Parts: sequence; C-alpha cells; structure tokens
Amino acid sequence: MSSYQKELEKYRDIDEDEILRTLSPEELEKLDCELQEMDPENMLLPAGLRQRDQTKKSPTGPLDREALLQYLEQQALEVKERDDLVPFTGEKKGKPYIQPKREIPAQEQITLEPELEEALAHATDAEMCDIAAILGMYTLMSNKQYYDAICSGEICNTEGISSVVQPDKYKPVPDEPPNPTNIEEMLKRVRSNDKELEEVNLNNIQDIPIPMLSELCEAMKTNTYVRSFSLVATRSGDPIANAVADMLRENRSLQSLNIESNFISSTGLMAVLKAVRENATLTELRVDNQRQWPGDAVEMEMATVLEQCPSIVRFGYHFTQQGPRARAAQAVTRNNELRRQQKKR
Repeated sequence: MSSYQKELEKYRDIDEDEILRTLSPEELEKLDCELQEMDPENMLLPAGLRQRDQTKKSPTGPLDREALLQYLEQQALEVKERDDLVPFTGEKKGKPYIQPKREIPAQEQITLEPELEEALAHATDAEMCDIAAILGMYTLMSNKQYYDAICSGEICNTEGISSVVQPDKYKPVPDEPPNPTNIEEMLKRVRSNDKELEEVNLNNIQDIPIPMLSELCEAMKTNTYVRSFSLVATRSGDPIANAVADMLRENRSLQSLNIESNFISSTGLMAVLKAVRENATLTELRVDNQRQWPGDAVEMEMATVLEQCPSIVRFGYHFTQQGPRARAAQAVTRNNELRRQQKKR
C-alpha cells in the first residue's frame, strides 16, 4: 500500500454530517465559496452543487408568462439597431452582362421552304416536343415525353420540351363492392336443389361461420344443378378443406372449384387432391395463394392428379419446383387435346 493510500485510510470513517452540524455560519459561507471553484461540468456532483446560487434578492412574485413576453418584446423594440458599416444606397455598380450574338457560318445555315418556316414559327411547345422526338433529339426531353411522342398517334405532350421527369397523376381506383350474397338464402337454395342456381359465389366474405360452410358442403353432396363453387378469401382452413373433399367424392355435377387465398395447409390440400381422383366431372380446380407453401410432396401429388384425371383442363397453382411444373403443364395440355378430340366426334 502506497503512502497516499495510507493517508486516505484515516478519512474513511469520518462522519461528514456531524462535521457540518458543528460548523458556524461563517465557516459554512467560506465552505460555500470553496465549492464555487468546483468544475460545473463534473457529473459526479449533484446539479445544485455544480454552480453557486447567484441570486441575492428575494422573489418578486409568481411567474407571469404573458407579462414576461410583453416585457421582452418591449425591450427589443426600444433597443436601437446597429448602424451598417457601409450603408446601402441602392446604387448599381458595373455594367449588366449582355450575351454576345453568335453568327452562324454560311455552311451551317439551313434554308427551309416558306411553308415550313411559317409552320415552325407558329408551332406550340407541345408540337415542338413531338417534332424533336421524331427527329431523335431524345436528350431534350424526358423518357416519358419521348416514348409518348413516338408511340402515340396524336400530340399528348402538353407541357412542352422538358428533361425533368414528372410523376404520373394518381388515378384513384374504387374499392371492390362487398359480396351481396345472402349465405342463409344460398344454403336453402342449395338444399332444395334449385334448378336456377348454377353458381355459388362466396368470395371475400370473411365472417362465415365454419358450421355454416360445413353445412353448405354437406348440401352440395346431393345437389345436381350447381356447376361452379367458389370460396376465395373466406378464411377457410383444413376443416373446410376436408368438408370440400367429402363433397367431391359424392357430387357428380360440379365442374369448377375455387378455394384460393385461404388458410389451408398441406394436409387439407392433400385431402382435396385425393378426392379429385374420385370425381369425374370436375374440369377446373384452383388452389393457389394459401397462407403457407404446401411443400414438395403436395406439388408432386398435384402433378400426379393432373396426369391421372383427364377431365381437368384448367388448374390454378403457381409451382415452385421445375419438375412438377413441367409435368403439370404437359398433363393439362394433353387433357385439353383429349377434350378437343372428344368435341369433334
């Protein structure tokens, strides 16, 4: 232990509060003067001890913000502005710059016919822009102006020649109106096997109870007139997919089935694909854009189903693997060719 550390050891057990209580007012004032010399940037000291209190007078009253602002504004108006070192007199010095006229050499001068000279003299900015585009002067305008002038058969550049790229005007697109289908009325018509009902469209209805969708699939088993059944974006999951699979095993009139944009997993899709093999009337099946990718095994099963079901001529799914994609494309092409040959007979 060094001598300095030994010197500090004797101050370890000193009671600072007891020493402060024994100091006289004069000693406390002297101690305050000593604290004034401390560093105000010292973060180890409390904020109240980094700088001495410089106010000696008592408070004049509570803070009145409006009165303080009026006082500061009045003081600013009464203070005399500082005079400029060089006063401004408005005098203009020097001569204005005049660009010299450049004389065009005789070999560069172009003489046009009087009709063309008159047409160019009275041409508008939009017409000059189209002429520049036709002549290939694409550096004088933006890409949009150039291609509009080349591809369009009429003058459409109304702003004139400009190389500044301007954004296209936003065209508001109205929202798609909600699906007006009454689900309870639709369920009654499916159960009663209505002859006039050939399409069941429940797209974008996201608050359909699962039991009601299951009852609808149950009623579709015995329906003989519905040709199209669509459940796009109805938040359907595997329970509805299993109900659809059971419906496909018994229904013999349905031709189009669309269950895209739902929450069906690979298990539900496998159940639907296995049921499609037992259905000979289905010609269109769409199962794309589910919440999660079904996997390689499901894609291989899709290709196998298309190869074994010649009735399916339209299939909606975006394959991620090259092998199943090529097999599915070849199978759909073959099925369409078989359908064409059957129509000729």
